[in-house]
Amino acid sequence: MTKCHIASLACAAALLGAGLGAAPATAAHTIHVVHPGESIQKAVNAAQPGDTVLVAPGTYHESVKVTTSRLTLRGMGAHTVIEPAAGKASNTCAQGGNGICVVGKKNRRVEGVTVSQLTVTGFAKTGVLGQETDGLTVRKVNALRNGVWGIAQEQSVRGVFRDNYVRDNGDAGLFLANTIKTEEGALDTRGTVVQRNRMEGNRIGLTVRRLRNLSVTDNYVTGNCAGVFVVGDENKPRAGALTVADNLVTTNNKSCPKTERLPMLQGSGIVLTGVENTQVNRNQVTGNSGKSPLSGGIVLFKSFVGVTSERNRISDNTLRGNAPADLVNQEKAKSNNTFQGNSCAVSKPSGLC
Repeated sequence: MTKCHIASLACAAALLGAGLGAAPATAAHTIHVVHPGESIQKAVNAAQPGDTVLVAPGTYHESVKVTTSRLTLRGMGAHTVIEPAAGKASNTCAQGGNGICVVGKKNRRVEGVTVSQLTVTGFAKTGVLGQETDGLTVRKVNALRNGVWGIAQEQSVRGVFRDNYVRDNGDAGLFLANTIKTEEGALDTRGTVVQRNRMEGNRIGLTVRRLRNLSVTDNYVTGNCAGVFVVGDENKPRAGALTVADNLVTTNNKSCPKTERLPMLQGSGIVLTGVENTQVNRNQVTGNSGKSPLSGGIVLFKSFVGVTSERNRISDNTLRGNAPADLVNQEKAKSNNTFQGNSCAVSKPSGLC
């Protein structure tokens, strides 16, 4: 493991140009360079707030747990690969079946961590998992073929998930939630951003569950059983007060069997269930077709615990070739959902286009 004290990114560039060799100490922050055969976790444990752990191309068989604020864990692109280790789990992240875990505490969130430019694949549960974080950034990460979620976050605020590729994960490619362990009201994420990600071949491209105050924009969602799920329930505060805009959601027609929580899924574009005050604007939703109760282009579906979706605005979307319809509203008229300015051919009930 090599260390480089830096004052700016120029030092990092010089370090790379020198073939990952040592560079002179010039400032307080340190780059810890990890080569194949070395331990990423050892470098993370040695790092201080503000440091960078830079991981060279190669395959690393381990799970990595980050609890230090303002730490950057960065690979050098898709060929920096983290896969499960054989044998006994080395830390609680590995014990949970996860690849990279960024973990704070209930009363002391870990702050300002960045995970970027690497591949996490083959873990039994999650590729990258954030819990009790503030300002976690996950960027240019390939999360592939993990057992449950590609990238997931719980009990966290101000997250940024940008330019990631999540493919062939067992449940959601991206999964953002308040918590899955207890029944609680929706968490205010204080402006979490989900932007410019490609979500392909998962059960669900993106699940937003029991959250408020976030944006989902400019994503490409294709080849999943369902594209985007925004999910709430009877707990207070209600889920919603968020934006889903300018996304391309197309041909999410893979078929997935029913689970304990959901019926079989196929052909769902964007689904709102049990949420309020959500803006679904300017999305292109095309070719999503199936025979699930949740099939269709943009679907408002009464939640399985009987909670209606209320005061949501579906506007200025372009919808084509979705079945059974481009727009599907299964809620009662009194729920005050608004459909306006959408370009589409077929709706259920009729008159929404």
